[in-house]
This record gives sequence, C-alpha cells and structure tokens, in this order.
Amino acid sequence: MRERLVITGMGAVTPIGACVREYWQNLIDGKSGVHEITHFDASALPARIAAEVRQFDGSPHMPRTVTRSAAPFMQFAFTAASEAISQARLAGNFAPERAGVCMGTALAGVTEITDKAEEYLNSASGKISPHFLPRAIGNMAAAHLAIAYGFTGPGFTLSTACSAGGDAIMAAAMLIKSGEADAIVVMGAESILCAPVVSSLAQAKALSRRNDDPKSASRPFDADRDGFVIGEGAGAIVLETFDHAQKRGAPIFADLAGWGNSMDAWHITAPEPDGKGAARCMELALARAGMRPCDIDYINAHGTSTQLGDHAEVLALKKVFGDRLPPVSSTKGATGHLMGAGGITEIIACIMAIQEGIIPPTLNFHNPDPGCDFDCVPNKARKCHVDTAMSNSLGFGGQNSSIIVTRHLAQGA
Repeated sequence: MRERLVITGMGAVTPIGACVREYWQNLIDGKSGVHEITHFDASALPARIAAEVRQFDGSPHMPRTVTRSAAPFMQFAFTAASEAISQARLAGNFAPERAGVCMGTALAGVTEITDKAEEYLNSASGKISPHFLPRAIGNMAAAHLAIAYGFTGPGFTLSTACSAGGDAIMAAAMLIKSGEADAIVVMGAESILCAPVVSSLAQAKALSRRNDDPKSASRPFDADRDGFVIGEGAGAIVLETFDHAQKRGAPIFADLAGWGNSMDAWHITAPEPDGKGAARCMELALARAGMRPCDIDYINAHGTSTQLGDHAEVLALKKVFGDRLPPVSSTKGATGHLMGAGGITEIIACIMAIQEGIIPPTLNFHNPDPGCDFDCVPNKARKCHVDTAMSNSLGFGGQNSSIIVTRHLAQGA
C-alpha cells in the first residue's frame, strides 16, 4: 500500500474569520466579507470594493520581530501557520531537518513595492528603508516561519498566480513522497490592495463594479456576474506521512488523496474557452488518487464570478463528470478572491465539509446562467454526507491546480 499523506493541522486568516472555526462558521452562515476599500483611498477608481481582513492583530501569534518587520501577507501567513502548527501539535515534536515549509503567493509584496516606489519618488534624500526588500520578497513568509519554529528542511515559494496555494500543496506532497521531508507546513497568503493593482484589474474588466452593493458583488455562476472581488488573507495546513503523524500522536483531519497541475497554453489572462486544461488537471488528480469521477462527493470550484472564467470551468467540470456532477459551490461569494491564499482556504472548506457534513453555499446566485446548469448549492449551506472532495484553483497564464482530500480511515481499513 502506498503510504498515505495526511493533514494534521489547519489555520486561516480570512475576511470572514481570523481562525478556522470562525471562518467556517461564517462561511456556512452565508456571511459576506466584502465592503468598501479602507486600506487606501480608492475613491477615484472604478472598482472601490474588496474583501479586506479587518481589525487584524497577529501579535499574539508571532514574535515581535515578525510583527515589526513582516509585510501584511507575511503576517497573515504566519498567523494561519501558527494555528495549523498548534492544531497539529507539531511545535517541538519533529526532527528539524525533516520538516519544511512550502509557500504559495501570486503577488507577494506588491503593496510594499508600490508604497516604497511612491515614497522614493517623493523623497528629498532618495533613501529607502533597508527593510524594504525583506518585506517585498515572497519567500520571506516561509523564512519567518522557519526561523521561529526551527524548520531546517526543504523550503519552497511558488508564484503560479491564483493556483499558487494548490500548487504549494502539490509541491509539498511531492517533496514528502520523494523522501525529502516527513512533514511540511503549507501556506498560501495574499494582500495586494493598492491603487495600481486595483486600477489595472479594473481596466482589464476583471473586477466587479457593484460599488453600491458590495455584499452581492461577487456572484459566481450567476448570469449577472460582472467580475471578481479582490480578497486578502491566508491559509495553512500541516501535511505529513501517516506514519509520522501516528508516531507523534497527531490528530488527523483528512487524507490528501490526489493532486494535479496543468497549463492551458492559451492566453496570458483568459482561460482556454472549452476548459480543456482545467479538465485535464482534474483528470490528473483523479488518476493520482486512483478514483473515478463518481467517487467525488463535493467540488469547491474556482468560481471567481467572471463571465469567461466561470463558463470555462463549468465546461471543464462537465467534460470530466458528465451528467454525474456532484454538488459544486464557490466560496468566493463570501470571501472574495484570495488569490494565492484561496487554494488553501478552500481546501480547508473541503476538509470541514467532510468533518461536519455541511456543504458551504454559493452566495448571490439569483439569476441562473443557462450555461451554468448544475447544482451550485445556491445561497444556503446544505447538510450532506461528504467522504471525498475536490478543490480547483485556476490562475492567469492558464495555470490549473486540482486537489482531492478524503475522509481519514485507519491504515488498512
């Protein structure tokens, strides 16, 4: 029997909750984290709404050096990872050289770059703080965690657009399977709210402009969807071998059964119209898991609320699952699009669905799109027995990620 990979800890910082329990409860309660942007003055922009992490205080979870020197996306990642490590009982309970960190982020410290560029241009001295680069570089989130906890095993930071979180899980799985580590903390984090990013995405017609009705702006699969809503936050899981978890006496929340990655090779921002790349990615994940499409009980879709993206993903789902498509929901109606963090926070939603027998809803689904004719669990959470769930993350450049988790059974069961 192939050794199983198991998930022993989870952590989350999201616009609807600063820990897994709060995030999950608000998700199934149908709460929205979308409001007017407060991080900067967005009054001159065509899109002025976002799903921000508000009133965040990571100081109880991180050393003062991290609080002072880390950018917001790093602090989100550290806080989520600390929750996951605590839940997994990993701190002080591992061989340092056999434990590592995998990080996923789309734009890392882009807000630091834009802020410091403006500061430099307006500076009489032409001097910039030496802390600028350590706050901007994507791998510093993993570095802060490794320093604090003593992880000296493999460390990787992936920047594969919005599939980065899912790809970080896949990278961690491959590292463990290849014998490079026994346990890896996997993180995904994003905080990109600044005028240049919002302006650019708005001009690309990617963002919703429902500024007068923020909470209903993100409406995946709805016929009246007009773009996604930027979100921020972080997710983290602890991934390890079953044997390693068992020897440590760690709790096990789910098995990581399969993973897939593919590229569309089509366009730098638009998905392949027929969803072929996304379909192939799901098929690869199913093959890795040794499963058939009918074995999947729930799918957490990428479902960003863009016309092209949602349509292509639905075609991909139908190509793989045919007329046996299980319930599918997109949690981005609640959280907005968390970019590199979404692949992890959404797999956490899948694990919680397995644990609690509840499927989170697709919010703001009121006007069915004839092209999205499937069960999207509209507006209200649903009680449903879930043993196996799939999460899809699809990014700019045609990056596709698919992750499958299953209910944990005792070895040999």
